[in-house]
Amino acid sequence: MHLLLSLVFSMFSFWLHVSLHFLNPPRRGPAGGGGGGTKSMGFGGLEPDRPEFHFCLCHCGPDSNPRRNYLISPNPESSSSKLGSLICATMDQKIISLAAEKTADRLQEFLQSLKDNDLANLLQNQAVKGKAAGALLRAIFKGSPCSEEAGALRRLKIYICGIHLVESGDLQKEVASEIIGLLMLEAHNFPGPLLVELAREFVGAIEEGSLTNGRSLELLPIILTALVANKENLAYGKGVLSGEECKKQLINTLCSGRWDRQYVIQLTSMFKDVPLTAEEVEFVMEKVLRMFSKLNLQEIPPLVYQLLVLSSKGSRRRALEGIITFFSELDKQHNEEQSGDELLDLVTVPSGELRHVEGTVILHIVFAIKLDCELGRELLKHLKAGQDFSNNICPFSIALLLSVTRIQRYEEQVFDLLKASVVKSFKDLQLLQGSKFLQNLVTQRSCVSTMILEVVKNSVHSWDHVTQGLVEFGFILMDSYGPKKILDGKTIETSSSLSKIPNQHACKLGANILLETFKIHEMIRQEILEQVLNRVVTRASSPISHYLDLLSSIIMYAPLVLQSCSSKVTETFDYLSFLPLQTVQGLLKAVQVHVDVHSRYNSVANETFCLEIIDSLRRCLGQQADVRLMLYEGFYDVLRRNSQLANSIMQTLLSQLKQFYEPEPDVLPPLKLEACILTQGDRISLQEPLDYLLCCVQHCLVWYKSRVMPLQQEEEEEEGFYQDLEDMLESVTSRMIKSELEDFELDKSADFSQNSGVGIKNNICASLVMGICEVLIEYNFSISNFSKNKFEEVLSLFMCYKKLSDILNEKAGKGKAKTANKMDSFLSMKFVSDLLTALFRDSTQSHEESLSVLRSSNEFMRYAVSVALQKVQQLKETGHVSGPDGQNPEKIFQNLCDITRVLLWRYTSIPTSVEDLGKKEKGKSISLLCLEGLQKIFSAVQQFYQPKIHHFLRALDVTDNEGEEAEGSVSHRAAFQIRQFQRCLLNLLSQEEDFDSKEALLLVTVLSNLSRLLEPSSPQFVQMLSWTLKICKENSWEDASFCKGLMNLLFSLHVLYKSPVTLLRDLSQDIHGHLGDIDQDIEVEKTNHFAMVNLRTAAPTVCLLVLSQAEKVLEEVDWLITKLKGQVSQEILSEEASSQATLPNHPVEKAIIMQLGTLLTFFHELVQTALPSGSCVDILLKDLCKMYTILTALVRYYLQVCQSSGGILKNMEKLVKLSGSHLTPLCYSFISYIQNKSQSLTCTGEKKGKAPAVATAMARVLRETKPIPNLIFAIEQYEKFLIHLSKKSKVNLMQHMKLSTSRDFKIKGNILDVVLREDEDDNEGTASEHEGQNKEPAKKKRKKEMKCLS
Repeated sequence: MHLLLSLVFSMFSFWLHVSLHFLNPPRRGPAGGGGGGTKSMGFGGLEPDRPEFHFCLCHCGPDSNPRRNYLISPNPESSSSKLGSLICATMDQKIISLAAEKTADRLQEFLQSLKDNDLANLLQNQAVKGKAAGALLRAIFKGSPCSEEAGALRRLKIYICGIHLVESGDLQKEVASEIIGLLMLEAHNFPGPLLVELAREFVGAIEEGSLTNGRSLELLPIILTALVANKENLAYGKGVLSGEECKKQLINTLCSGRWDRQYVIQLTSMFKDVPLTAEEVEFVMEKVLRMFSKLNLQEIPPLVYQLLVLSSKGSRRRALEGIITFFSELDKQHNEEQSGDELLDLVTVPSGELRHVEGTVILHIVFAIKLDCELGRELLKHLKAGQDFSNNICPFSIALLLSVTRIQRYEEQVFDLLKASVVKSFKDLQLLQGSKFLQNLVTQRSCVSTMILEVVKNSVHSWDHVTQGLVEFGFILMDSYGPKKILDGKTIETSSSLSKIPNQHACKLGANILLETFKIHEMIRQEILEQVLNRVVTRASSPISHYLDLLSSIIMYAPLVLQSCSSKVTETFDYLSFLPLQTVQGLLKAVQVHVDVHSRYNSVANETFCLEIIDSLRRCLGQQADVRLMLYEGFYDVLRRNSQLANSIMQTLLSQLKQFYEPEPDVLPPLKLEACILTQGDRISLQEPLDYLLCCVQHCLVWYKSRVMPLQQEEEEEEGFYQDLEDMLESVTSRMIKSELEDFELDKSADFSQNSGVGIKNNICASLVMGICEVLIEYNFSISNFSKNKFEEVLSLFMCYKKLSDILNEKAGKGKAKTANKMDSFLSMKFVSDLLTALFRDSTQSHEESLSVLRSSNEFMRYAVSVALQKVQQLKETGHVSGPDGQNPEKIFQNLCDITRVLLWRYTSIPTSVEDLGKKEKGKSISLLCLEGLQKIFSAVQQFYQPKIHHFLRALDVTDNEGEEAEGSVSHRAAFQIRQFQRCLLNLLSQEEDFDSKEALLLVTVLSNLSRLLEPSSPQFVQMLSWTLKICKENSWEDASFCKGLMNLLFSLHVLYKSPVTLLRDLSQDIHGHLGDIDQDIEVEKTNHFAMVNLRTAAPTVCLLVLSQAEKVLEEVDWLITKLKGQVSQEILSEEASSQATLPNHPVEKAIIMQLGTLLTFFHELVQTALPSGSCVDILLKDLCKMYTILTALVRYYLQVCQSSGGILKNMEKLVKLSGSHLTPLCYSFISYIQNKSQSLTCTGEKKGKAPAVATAMARVLRETKPIPNLIFAIEQYEKFLIHLSKKSKVNLMQHMKLSTSRDFKIKGNILDVVLREDEDDNEGTASEHEGQNKEPAKKKRKKEMKCLS
């Protein structure tokens, strides 16, 4: 038996040697290569035919043959191939069977007997065929223990062979996964040196770009983890390092080298499984972020996903910052490429593709934040910090924030952040636009509002996750920053597009967000409309004009949206009778837009919907008069837009009017006023707004006769309605003229008090009569065709109106007179324009006789101008005017142009001085009213019609040159108008005896309005500034209001040309010279820079003005310092910060120091000035406190600069010296002056013995001394930080500062005795000689007192 086994074994050995011979044939040339090899990945070529190969992997490189003939001859029919396969199969089974034994001794012995490349070839052959490669690999590892050198080397070779097989891509997916899993398990068994070699080969392969598919990268984290766990010291390079240090070096080398772009995502994913320190995470993060720009756009989202996963190990903020910065720069590049026509063909990234990628990235970040709360907190921190100094706030980051609002825990924080950013952006913009000083120093960045609207535009690319946030944010802005109620019930309107109030801009932005979102996203339109309607109904007690404006814009853009929300709209109209008049008015006018444009759409659907609304409106006809009033106003607009409804509308009006019309021609008055008034017990109210009804009738009648009847002359049967209305108006006119006030029971003896029922009733009747008179005035003028008789009737109607108006003003009392004048006129704006043109500009010969009737009455002409003023004031307050076309901006603008042209001619042709000569009438002159109207119109046009300023000015220029270029013409045309008013002001100033300060102030206001139209860089602006400066320097008028207006004009111009600090310094010297010094022994030399500053105007007028301007300059400086501190903070946080980084700030620093230095001389003058008690002293103390606070902020900025290896400027040292020598000591002297003056005021009040006088004096003392402790604290804080800066900068900044001890508040007995003795002397009332003798000692005592206190 033993002999038989020996024979079998001998035969097996023989066949084994034969198979190995065929398995390792002699080396052949390239032509003899076979198939089935693997691709080299840079770990060293495993060549079976090279016996000199050894396991030092550093000898292997990328030059190895890419395909090796590891297996048998490619000829499958050859006998050697069959034999080789048979032997390989036999060897495979042999190894697996030996591995099944309990001990591995025989397995190790057998593996040791094989040649080096036999196992590798065997493993490759089995793996490629998809056979039991895993079992074979497991067996080989079992027979290659790391405790023996040979076993470790064999294990290493097989491990590398397995890596090659996985990387080659020749294996089935299941086989490759099995091999990877086994290699992962075995990595921890390697000794440290071999782990280092494996890791270095991986790093080398990555740097050389020799990876094939990157699948083997899954092993590198395992190897690095095993390396960290290894406790032995390892040879690395020329030194010996621990496993942790080796890993750090390897990662350093890997991140410093080149990465093939196709493996960036896999490498990033790999690092999430590597144990990394915070420093290593940051290093890897920077490498990945640098690779962003080298990848295709479509590869960015998966990379961002892997980066966010990696950020869970640390550096979350850096990851977010890098992502945001990348897309911010990409957006800028994309916008620049699309901005120029010549670059349209060179656009690198299509807009749609970029937005889709951004949307996907945003979704990845939001998903990561849901899983990692810390990531969300870091995002908010990053975007809150340094909003002005980097690309933090950009369209991409705003879209990201809006998406994050879908996470409930961050919703409120994100919206608060966005709100703060919006308001801050508008405030910064306001500050920049109002200061040439800031414009020269700071580059204006894109406004946040522009970015948000860009996000709205970008959201069209399937950004559903952003859209909901946009809608919510839009409503939040409108809710938070909409108009607010004030005490008298009025509201602060936000209709002005040029309002400089940031909150109003924010509200307008909210409306724009909602409107633009509404336009882009149809799916969300219904939600937006419903939310607007909800706010209109539920917030009726608050101002909702901004919601009504938005509703009107929405319906204008998409009228059919009302049908999609028909149930909500009809529900809203059901509440009309319960809503305030203004709400009803706005709602009806918004829906009228739908009526105007509905003809473009399905008429049947619109008719059905309109009938539903009308049903709701009919229910309101039986309700309050205010609602019917609105319906009467709307009938005219409906008639013009739908002439088919004319018959029904006119018939309705006729039947309504007949209820209150006296048909008998001899009955006076012609209308039943009693039927218009409702009496319910003690409550008396208006039941029928007859004046509005009559107004509606006359407008509809005039329009129909001029537009419709000429086209329907053949249809005689329809003319009866209009003839009836015409006859009724004619009869009412003639009988109203014949009626006396007694016929209405409204003569002078009538009761018009608001405390009795009769008085209230008479007031209502008087209002109706006045309104009817105005309606008839317009009607008869419109149909007059310049008939003298008709104009006489017009004048008679006016006299009736005026009599009643005079009685109301007289009877209602002073407190109620203003109420009577506040009634809106029934004259339409178009009629007012035509009337003024006829009165003042019509020179047609045939009209002269008839117009002379109206021109003979100055009262009527004054009334016409007054109504024009009322209309313009109504426009400024509400954005529209009453009457026809009152909601049409184009018609209003045209009327404004016509009215302005007339008023301008009237004022410049007939000055006030000429008109008033010999005429002493009550009220303002017509010229003065014209000037007041011009002032209001110029303001209103800039408020509502800024884009049409050029057309407005052109309409005023009767000598317009059509060939003049439009470019730059606004400044030229405005300058022309300015010169007219300048001449008027100079003429007025030349009249020393008859100087009218009201007219002068109006002229200054007009000049201020017109000067805003001048481009600050234009020569016209410089000329205007020079002229204003000359007026202020050469004219000395002791009128405080005129002085204030002129100085305000000077400052408003000066700040747009250059900083006003030198102006402030000169004015402070003038104030000091006129008011004297706080030390009465010092005589101040008068400088007289500005004649406008005199003893009458120096305080409080000019003093308060200069203090207000100084406060604005301090605000600008504070804003600049805040920006500088933010920049330094960013540089300190950045690793790249260096001393050179602060160099660009030097010009800003110098400008800040120069501003503060000049302001310091300004305060130096004022703190020595004997200012009167009151607001001047109070505001000066507060401004001084702010001055020291800002000086402290500047010192703290230089503390930061010194921390980042910077230094302080020489000018800063000079500023500190100046503050110590010229301001701080004088501040303490001024404080003593105030305290002494307050003490004397208190004593004076006590001497008078009147409690009110004492209380008033004490209140003034408390008010003026309250800011003193704040000022002293600010000074001491300034000195405290100066000491710190001196130590840090090694510069003695305290050598010129005298530290004060004036805050020693201990009670000193000797001083108290002196004060008490003085009080006793005053109370005894000693003789004047005795007082004269004691005056000097008392003064010395006060000086001693100050000396002790100091």
